[in-house]
Amino acid sequence: MPKYLFEATYVGQGIKGLMQEGGTKRRDALTEALKSVGGTLESFYYAFGYYDVLGVFEAPDDASAAALSLLINSSGNVNVRLKPLLTVEDLDEAAKKTPTYRAPGQ
Repeated sequence: MPKYLFEATYVGQGIKGLMQEGGTKRRDALTEALKSVGGTLESFYYAFGYYDVLGVFEAPDDASAAALSLLINSSGNVNVRLKPLLTVEDLDEAAKKTPTYRAPGQ
């Protein structure tokens, strides 16, 4: 199953909700949301800096991951960014491919 790195920033009411509920309940809410699209949470960490939350989850496909991201972002309480993660084997396969490309101005 594909893996995704997520980076999230709480904004406005999201910060207040986090302070009220605490971190464990927010992690549990994400776990349930992932279950609803057939995914699972692998890791979940709070951090200092621009991103308040970082972690990795699995989802059945890009559409499921995107649906969850759209739903969370539409709340206006959290800004989520997803990055698909590639295995070393995925990169090995990519290195074997020979796409064509013309750079700008060439």
